[in-house]
Amino acid sequence: MSSIVRDPFRSFGSCTLPHLDESSDDEERSLLARGGHRARRLWAGFIDFAMQGNILEIAFGLILAAAFTTLVNSFVNNILMPPLSVIFPINRNMEEKFAVLKPGPGYERESGYTTLARAKDDGAVVLAYGSFFNNVVSFFCVGLSLWGLAHFYQVFSTDPIIKHTKKCKYCRKRVNEAALRCVNCTSWLDGREDRIEH
Repeated sequence: MSSIVRDPFRSFGSCTLPHLDESSDDEERSLLARGGHRARRLWAGFIDFAMQGNILEIAFGLILAAAFTTLVNSFVNNILMPPLSVIFPINRNMEEKFAVLKPGPGYERESGYTTLARAKDDGAVVLAYGSFFNNVVSFFCVGLSLWGLAHFYQVFSTDPIIKHTKKCKYCRKRVNEAALRCVNCTSWLDGREDRIEH
């Protein structure tokens, strides 16, 4: 004789929801409590990570570096390059110097393109050497400025930023100038190795 297994959550002709007893209520509360605990732990971990001293120092350093780079680029574009464009026979700003390699459909042979933006808008293939030279000058100005700031910082700090190096005479790799022993080949740099050999 076959027994019929009925779904306790489904009845013929009407749909009834399951009855939640006290044990399922406790289980649901414990799941919610564990989920809330994990969410609070994740949030607290993020706050601890974001508020660490190193992270804040890096953030402040990046913001300051971005502002410093913008300042140096503005100095190069607006103060340094215009006098150079007047001194040398360039007849326009250095960043507007370009050579047309392949003209676009609107190219006029008599006048050509007056600006780099017009040439690019017309679809011409251009060699923008003036913009490249401008970026090279900006790069060197940023580098020199940072080097000057590093020297200024070393006047007031005991931890040097600029660390002078020398070549190890045994492995020919660069080590700190004040090092007594090479970190690469572990040779003594004070002449002790020569005395041991002789």
